[in-house]
Amino acid sequence: MVEGSAAPPLFRRGPTPLAILGFYIMLSASLFVLDMRFGALEFLRQGISVVSDPLQYAAQTPMRLAVEGHAYLRALEEAEDEIERLKTDKLAIAPELNRLQHLESENAELREILALNQRETISGQAANVLRAARDPFVRRVYVDKGLKDGITAGQPVIDEKGVVGQITRAFLLSSELTLLTDKNLAVPVQIQRTGQRSVAFGLGNGQMELRYMPTSADIVVGDILHTSGLDDVYPAGFQVAEVTLVTGDSSNAFAHIIAEPLASAESRSVVMILNVKKSLPLEEEADNPDSR
Repeated sequence: MVEGSAAPPLFRRGPTPLAILGFYIMLSASLFVLDMRFGALEFLRQGISVVSDPLQYAAQTPMRLAVEGHAYLRALEEAEDEIERLKTDKLAIAPELNRLQHLESENAELREILALNQRETISGQAANVLRAARDPFVRRVYVDKGLKDGITAGQPVIDEKGVVGQITRAFLLSSELTLLTDKNLAVPVQIQRTGQRSVAFGLGNGQMELRYMPTSADIVVGDILHTSGLDDVYPAGFQVAEVTLVTGDSSNAFAHIIAEPLASAESRSVVMILNVKKSLPLEEEADNPDSR
C-alpha cells in the first residue's frame, strides 16, 4: 500500500430511498397546493400542451382515417344499393304509372264532355276511339260502341270542343265515325258573330270549306262557326270550326273560305255519341191530330 493515499470507501453514503420518496411527495403536494390556490403551473401546462397535442393528434390520425374511410365506403355502398333498388322499383311501377296517366287523361276528357252534355241538356254516351281507318284518303275512325249499345248510323259525335263528326256505319261491337273534314261530309253552320248561315264541307285534308258564300259576305278570319240545327242531325249551338282564310275578287261571285275544325277525334281518345232526336214522319203527323 502506497503511503499517503486514502483507501476508497467500501460503500458510498447518501440519502436513503425513503428520504427521497418523502421529498418527492412533499414537492408534489406543494406544487399541487400552489396550482390549486394560485394557478402557478398553468403556464407550464399550456407549454406542455403545445408540444403534446400535435403529437397526440398525429398518433390518432391513422385510426381516425381508417374509421372514417370505412364509414364512407359503407355509406357509398348503401347509396348504390338504394339507387339500384329505386331503379328496380321504378321499372316495376312504370307500366302501372303509364296506365294511370292514360286513365287520368281519359277521365279529364270525360269530365269535360259530361260538363258539355249537362250544359246542353242532351243525352248521349261516351265512347273510346279504337283506331283510324286504313284508307289514307278518308277521315274516319272507329269507336268501341256499336249496335249492342244502341248506336245507329246518323248519330252526331262531339267532344268538349265541339262537333267531331257523325256515325256512318254501326257494327255489333264498334262503329265507324266519319269526321267533319271527310270530303263526303257537310254540316249546316252559322257564323257566331253575324248569325249568317252556310254549309261547311269537308275537304279530306283536315280542313273545311264554306261554299257559295258571296264575296260581299261579312265574314273574317277568326270567326267561329257553330251548328245551325237546320238539318235536324246536329243540335244547334255546337262549335264546329274557326275561319282561317278568306279570299275573293270581283271576277268570282263566291268567296274562297277555309276553316279549321275545333274538335278532332284524331287527337282525342274519348268522344260523346249523342242520341238521335225522335220525330214522327210528316204523314203520321198529319194523321195524328194530337201532334198538332
